[in-house]
Amino acid sequence: MPPPPKAVWRDRILTARRELSAARRRIEDTALATVASTLAPAGSVVCAYVPVGSEPGSIALLDALTEAGATVLVPVTRTGEPLSWARYMGEKTLMAADFGLREPGGEIYPPEAVAEAHTVLVPALAVDVRGVRLGRGAGFYDRTLHLASPEAVIIAVVRDEELVDELPEDPHDIRMGWALTPRKGLVRLGSDDRAEQHTP
Repeated sequence: MPPPPKAVWRDRILTARRELSAARRRIEDTALATVASTLAPAGSVVCAYVPVGSEPGSIALLDALTEAGATVLVPVTRTGEPLSWARYMGEKTLMAADFGLREPGGEIYPPEAVAEAHTVLVPALAVDVRGVRLGRGAGFYDRTLHLASPEAVIIAVVRDEELVDELPEDPHDIRMGWALTPRKGLVRLGSDDRAEQHTP
């Protein structure tokens, strides 16, 4: 039997996220930040995102990457275009932007800047063990991730319950190589032993 449609998945996951307690969210966000600090070598570039609403992660994740010596780039969105990027320089530099997002002020780098990234952290509603990612449907990452280096470590950031067996897949979907969850840590996707934790 095929998996439920994407709209069903989105409704189910967003409902579960809204019901998550503040205490549980803090615990999960702390765990994600702890692992994130180990994801990329000092001096490397990490493309991440500024979490909003119920998205997993927090500003602490971005700060952990910065404190570990990474240059952290976060998205700048323009309707119908690939993501541009700006350097994360702390929460105080973030400003309200379109789509309810927060973006840094200052210099904006073109979409091709993602090619410099050692690691790309991608927000997701869910990801399956094959690497199929479920986003919110705007297509920003589908228009962007093909610009990343073939050697880049591309990671979907989800809650543990959002790493699932199978999601619906469209031809334009770009698969993730890894999932990052609060309890399982970094999990390799598309491998035979999908419960195994790995280090990229």
